[in-house]
Amino acid sequence: MSVTALLLAGGASSRMRGTDKLLEQVRGKALLRDRAEMCLAAGLPCRVVLPPKAPARRNALHGLDVEIVETQGSELGLSHSIRTGLIGLRGDALLVLADLPDLSATHLRRVVDAARAHPLKQVFRGATEAGKPGHPVLICHGLFEELRGIEGDTGAQPVLKAHSGETVLVPIGPAALADLDTPEAWAAWREGQR
Repeated sequence: MSVTALLLAGGASSRMRGTDKLLEQVRGKALLRDRAEMCLAAGLPCRVVLPPKAPARRNALHGLDVEIVETQGSELGLSHSIRTGLIGLRGDALLVLADLPDLSATHLRRVVDAARAHPLKQVFRGATEAGKPGHPVLICHGLFEELRGIEGDTGAQPVLKAHSGETVLVPIGPAALADLDTPEAWAAWREGQR
């Protein structure tokens, strides 16, 4: 099974009130670079969706073996970034990644391994130990056409909801839900790292 990691970095980071969360420092580097390196460390080809005018984000990826695709519709929401990431994509599955800082290459490999072990299922999601679904989300090729039809800022949620019965939850712990969208969330996360 060939899997491509799709790193969604086309948004405006509007809830950060003036700063770019993708450029927040994590483990001594920009979050975006850290997440791309994680994908590569997991052995996955990595495709990054960026807005056209984001030189700092592009610079954060300098020297990494990633494919950058530009979204011409950042204002159209997360769904547009996913559709952009699908253009010309070959392979059996897509591992959609948000910018959660606690995910690791090991977590990604667990989800990919689960997909290889359950070839009749369509969706695989990282989840807490209690079974609350989160990230990363692996979607098999059979659902790509449905992904191409999504709209708005809900991302792949409509497709995930429609195929909840074909979903395998992969326990990876609290990292599956640690999404930091506000300065307050970042401050709390950093406090917890001490």
